[in-house]
Formats: sequence, C-alpha cells, structure tokens
Amino acid sequence: MEETSNFIHDIIDAELAAGPSAENGWRDHVHTRFPPEPNGYLHIGSAKAIYINYMTAKKYGGKFNLRYDDTNPAKEDPEYVKSIYEDLCWLGAYPDGGVFYGSDYFDKCYEYAVLLIKKGLAYVCDLTKEQMEEYRGTLTEPGRNSPWRDRSIEENLDLFERMKNGEFPDGSRTLRAKIDMASPNMWMRDPAIYRIVNKPHYRQGNKWCVYPLYDYAHPIQDALEGITFSLCSLEFEIHRPLYNWVIENIGLFKPEPRQIEFARLNVTNTVMSKRYLRKLVEDKYVDGWDDPRMPTICGLRRRGYTPESIFEFVRRAGIAKVNSLVDIKLLEHCIREELNTKAQRRIAVINPVNVVITNYPKGKTEYFELPNNPNDPAAGVRAVPFTRELIIDSDDFAEVPPPKYFRLKPGGEVRLMGAYIIKCEEIVKNDDGSIKEIRCTADLETGNGNPTDGRKIKGTIHWLSKEFAADASVMLFDNLFTVENVAEISEETMFDYINPDSVRRVDGCKVEPSLTDAKPGDRFQFVRSGYFCMDTKYPNTFNRIVGLKDTYQPTKE
Repeated sequence: MEETSNFIHDIIDAELAAGPSAENGWRDHVHTRFPPEPNGYLHIGSAKAIYINYMTAKKYGGKFNLRYDDTNPAKEDPEYVKSIYEDLCWLGAYPDGGVFYGSDYFDKCYEYAVLLIKKGLAYVCDLTKEQMEEYRGTLTEPGRNSPWRDRSIEENLDLFERMKNGEFPDGSRTLRAKIDMASPNMWMRDPAIYRIVNKPHYRQGNKWCVYPLYDYAHPIQDALEGITFSLCSLEFEIHRPLYNWVIENIGLFKPEPRQIEFARLNVTNTVMSKRYLRKLVEDKYVDGWDDPRMPTICGLRRRGYTPESIFEFVRRAGIAKVNSLVDIKLLEHCIREELNTKAQRRIAVINPVNVVITNYPKGKTEYFELPNNPNDPAAGVRAVPFTRELIIDSDDFAEVPPPKYFRLKPGGEVRLMGAYIIKCEEIVKNDDGSIKEIRCTADLETGNGNPTDGRKIKGTIHWLSKEFAADASVMLFDNLFTVENVAEISEETMFDYINPDSVRRVDGCKVEPSLTDAKPGDRFQFVRSGYFCMDTKYPNTFNRIVGLKDTYQPTKE
C-alpha cells in the first residue's frame, strides 16, 4: 500500500528533527496504540483509527500496541475482546508492541489518584450526577465549587479508601480532580476521575468497587506503556488539556505522551455509533453484528471486502482535522478496483430460463475454455461444459423487446459468451403463460468465431449447461439506510429510514460446477452480474459484494 504523508506525520517529522529535549521528555521514537472499549464490535470508523496508528508506527519503524479500554464493568464482555483482536489481525495490523488491558493498570491508577489527593489536587465529592451538572455552569457562566471541594487531605484519603472497600452505594460519591471551576473548557471544571460501581469486572473479578474514568485512566495507560504519540479522533481535542493535566501533575512520566487528533470517519447511508449498531442487532433490524449490510469489520469481511480495500478506502478518504462525510461509493470503488485484477471469473445465472439448442446433438458434451481473469493471463483458463439444454438469465430475453435491444429476442441472434451464436426460433410456454423453454438453433460452423457471411452480432449473453450447473442462492445487498447523512436524523426517527430493500435473497440460482468447490470467503466475479463472496454463515450462498457498475468518480491524487 502506498505510503502518504499527512499533518500528523508532519508534526512527528518536526519533533523528531528537533531532536531530544527536556521539554518533550527525550522523545526520539514512535510508539502508538489502538485503545478500543470492548463493548461492541469494531466498525469501519475504527479501521481509520487502526490505520492511522498502525501505519504511523510502521512508517517510522516504531511499535504499535493494542490496549483494551476495559474500565467500565457494566458494558464490557469477553466476546468483544476476542472479536477485536481477530478483526485487528485480519486487517493485518498486528500489535507488535503487545496486547494490554486498561484494567491491569487499576492498581497504578489508584496509586496515582492517592498521589493527587496528597498533592491537594483531588477530592472526594458527595454531589450526585445531576447536582454536578448543575454546579458545572454553562459555556458562558463559570461553575460553582462543590461544598466538599475543601475537604482535608486526610478526610479525602480516608473516604477514597472506603470507596475502594465498597462501603458506599453506586453514585453516592466520586473522586474529582481539583482544577478550575471557572475554566472556559468545561472538561477542566473539576472532572470526576473515579466513580463507584459495585459490579464485578469480567477480568478483575470483585477486586474493585471503584473504577477510573477514561479521561483519567487513558493518559496514565499511555504513559506506562511508553506511548509517544496518542493519535485519536477529533472529539477528544477538547479533552487534551485534561490529558496533559493528568500527566503533568502526576509528574512521573518521561517521555510524556503527546495527543494528536484527527477527524473521525463518517460514511454515507450508515451509522458508526456502537449504541445504534447495538440497537440494529438487538431489535433484529439486521442478522447480527456480522450482517453484510453492517459497517462492522466482521460484517464487511462476511460481505467479501478485503483488508486492503478497507485500508485503501481510509487512505483515499484522507486524514485531516476537519470532519466530513465520505461517500460509500468510494469504498465500493476500492473493492472493485482490487477484485477486477484479482478475482477469478465464473458464470452464475441468477434467474434461470431454459434454452434448447434444437440442432445440437442429444447426449453430446463439449467444453469451451473461458479465461479465469482477462486482466491476468497467468490466471489461465477453465473448461465450461456445453450441452443441448442450456440455461440463460431471464433478464437476457425479451419476448417483446424495447428499441435497441441486443440480447435474445424472437428471431434475433446473440453470442453465447465464448461459444456459439444462437438464434431464437420458438417460445414454448407453460399452462400459466410462463416460459417453459426457448428453442434456438446454433451456428455450429463457426464455433466461437465470427460468422463467415459477415453478419454482425451485437449481443453477448452468459449461459450454463442445464445438466452440469450447480444449485446456489445469492444475497443481493443495498444501503442499510435510505438517507445519506444518518447523523442528521433524530434518534427518535432514525430507524424509520431503514431501507426495506437493503437485502434480497434469491434461491434457485445456477452456477458453474467448479463453484461447488468454493470455500467460505472465496471471492469471484460473476460475469455481467457483480463481485460475489461465498458466505461464511449460510451454506451454498453467495453474497454480492458490489455490482460491476462503478458510479464513483475518483479525484486525481
């Protein structure tokens, strides 16, 4: 994959070029991390954060960590821990710096909280969550000091230890950083850094009754792991002063990690919030987290997207400081571009109709060699059987054709792809008026060559031998939401915009006999139909990744 510079790399270049200094804590290398909370499955927005952190470490010869931000026992689950690691490795972003858990730092977080209390920089507060919001003030008005802000160090140490020992109910007390209730940055108005949660942790068991909040735990975890650049999405920009405050006031970390923010990835016709993705799953709008319509990594993988296409999409979408909405057609363009060169071609007839070649001998079978990939001669050819009874797609026949119709029609001729020219002579129907079979004659003299009399055949259609074709089903997907910018819709009405035609299952399809050997996850181009992937969940089913038509207009890079 092409390496491209961006504003983050410009910052790192300047810092490394300046050389070690006391100010940057002798930071002379690059160490990054990806810190997901294991409360759901990763999605394509997560892929951007992974790409930026992993590729940055790779570019500078540094290390890349995976660290689970598992500091909230109410939401986390080992299922998500497992899926996150699998997705990360599938994307190719192996955490060569190690795999870590935020919960393994609980002892250190508690130790540093005690240190802040002893420095007079943290206090136990008895305000409820609602009262804290009231005391916090507004963007135009300063907040008010908590009545418990001036508790003595001794009292705070005693209360904090009792919080840890489980003497108080949930929500009754918090530990807050003592910063500035008049700060123009609302996050600096004495933020809570510990809360009481009397709930066992999936990894730590019943050891803890108090848990650190993200804004406090995250910089400590970065510092303890030796992270030099904490690269995160733009919504954390306003949190950066608090990140720095924690590092500076604990005062024990060199080098000090530096936080740099980038715009998060927003994609048309879908949602990225784990809360909304969870609702899609739990309310049965979709078939699980790995539903191929979902923007989750496991859903994209099941649909047939490749790691390379996802990272290429992220790269082309750009890394900047300004939020934007990226057209999902760019993602489709990336996978088409890749599979056009890689995917082997196969024939699938999605809506079969019978064709009989009346002048072809009964019982005869011959084989036509078709290229596995016209763009790659090294991919070779495969032999496709041809017999008297064939099937074609119903879309390739019109009993009453529109103007300039170049597929099969009464009295008309078409080329069977890679094989004979055939002419429609007769239509045989069932009692209900449906087509039983189309009877044709073939130009057997020219084989797959051109007619000797100079006539021009404008149409080419795909076909299969009825005798040798295998049964299959296909899943045809469209956008999950009918509106482009789902984020602009209210939560109350958001799910009214679910696309009722976002998935269609078609049974009774026919495919080349070679596809009976396809394995789950194998990708093909079904000629004239699109790119498909053998499903990993339902047997003998192919998911359409994307159609062949590409409406995306890429800008020149």
